[in-house]
Amino acid sequence: MTGERDLNALLRDMKPEMQPGAFVFCTIPPNEPIPAAVNPLLTFREHEGTTLVIRREEAERVGLRYAFASSLITLTVHSSLEAVGFLAAITARLAEAGISVNAVSAFHHDHLFVPADRADEAMALLHDRFRQKQG
Repeated sequence: MTGERDLNALLRDMKPEMQPGAFVFCTIPPNEPIPAAVNPLLTFREHEGTTLVIRREEAERVGLRYAFASSLITLTVHSSLEAVGFLAAITARLAEAGISVNAVSAFHHDHLFVPADRADEAMALLHDRFRQKQG
């Protein structure tokens, strides 16, 4: 099953959903193992260290310092990894409102980490965009 590539279809069908919980970004030294007590939603290895995106309560429980307390919004349309302009359009809309976003593309969907205190506003902007594309 291939994902959608057409930008208009992606914007029309994105159907954003807020996931429960608060997520944070942590980093551990490059060769340090991931603590067994955490279940990262995302890991990414860089030269400076390994980034972990985990639930805030997990970070606090194991004593990991963290940054960017965020809410996770999933764009439920099955987007192609080769789609052009989808996240650019979404992140530009959020940027116009002064909302930072850390976007992640996975195999089936795109995911947006937005500041927890602006998540409802981000959802409203995304839903407005969705309604505009349907009209």
